[in-house]
Amino acid sequence: MAVISKKKIVYPIRDNLRAYLVNYGREVDIPIHYKDLLRYSNSIALYDSKGNDTFWETVFYDESDRNDIHYKVKKIYALLKADGDMSVMQHLYIDRIDLCIYGNTQPFRVRIVNRINDNFDYFYIKNADASRVYGLELEHLLSPNRISYLVYKDSLIEEHIAGIPGEHFMKKQINDPLINPIRLAKEFVKFNERCFVRLLGDMHSSNFVIDVTPDFEETHYRIRAIDFDQQSYEGKRSIYLPQYFKQNNALIQLGIKHITPESMAQYQREERALIATRLKSSPKEIEDILSAMESDVISTPENTESLKKELAKFYKQPKFLACKNMGELLRLSLQMVLQR
Repeated sequence: MAVISKKKIVYPIRDNLRAYLVNYGREVDIPIHYKDLLRYSNSIALYDSKGNDTFWETVFYDESDRNDIHYKVKKIYALLKADGDMSVMQHLYIDRIDLCIYGNTQPFRVRIVNRINDNFDYFYIKNADASRVYGLELEHLLSPNRISYLVYKDSLIEEHIAGIPGEHFMKKQINDPLINPIRLAKEFVKFNERCFVRLLGDMHSSNFVIDVTPDFEETHYRIRAIDFDQQSYEGKRSIYLPQYFKQNNALIQLGIKHITPESMAQYQREERALIATRLKSSPKEIEDILSAMESDVISTPENTESLKKELAKFYKQPKFLACKNMGELLRLSLQMVLQR
């Protein structure tokens, strides 16, 4: 069973990572920052449609500030979705701004609505954490999913990742007779492999969503990470394997029931081959992000020392023991994919 021992440290964005973000268009001047949103005058607990506490609070701003804050937040959405073109935003308005009171970075979630058809979207404004930024960029480069995010100074803007929260799916939908258990179990195996190869930790059911796409003949599943705070931080190999989290037991049991060891090995090889293809298709971006990570501090010496020993044992590769930081460990983990 995977257990995280302590609350993760929040690491600042240092010069080399900042240079990467500027070079690849992720650093954009935004009109309002995370700290500005902390000027709210009141808040109330937010409950879901069934009356359960969501552990988010809806915040309210003084009349003198509200219009200006809402306009600037809408401008951020325009930067995220339309390269700053405000002309496409004329029918949108800010319906609600919520604050997560329990998260590491205490993010704000903005609900933005189209007044013509009541269609809505969300995005997030957070304290920038270097671990999370590395995680977002590696997800964009190495997973099947593209990620839209922006950074400016100490603020991080993220798009909403749509899907059914893993925890909800396992409680409410996993026994649906229309579910294809083999396809779902296969996707969990592939997700497990993706997380391990790129050292993304803490993928229990609250930190991923399941995207369900009906097709003309079958239903397809994609498991998508939504929390990237534990990118290359923990010292235990099991933290990087979703199969070891008890919160994921329902998906784990599907795999035990429906997938043979031979099929599992095949799916793992398939996913590693896909990651290898992505590595080869974006060599400059991969090299630049790894170089930035190798010059950065995003974990403790104790965690680095522990993880390199566990990876050396797992891969039977003593080169891991020479790694000095998490960036070097990740580079070697990715090299294992190319070699195999």
